[in-house]
Amino acid sequence: MTDDNIVVACRDCEYQDAFSQLGRARVALDAHESKQDHDVDWRINTVDAGVERAGADAGVCGVDGCENSDSPLVDW
Repeated sequence: MTDDNIVVACRDCEYQDAFSQLGRARVALDAHESKQDHDVDWRINTVDAGVERAGADAGVCGVDGCENSDSPLVDW
């Protein structure tokens, strides 16, 4: 993942931060929610090419029939 690729933003106040690691983003999200009792959201701007391919091969786009049955990444 690229630097500061995961954004954590509060829906109830001005808090927003960006992280390069998902684990650190989750810790920040949980800390703000528990300390402030606010509703916090997060987004991942980009993922590594291998992660994107694995998701596409597994058909995680939500459209039936778009999975790649020839992929070694999918366990049928």
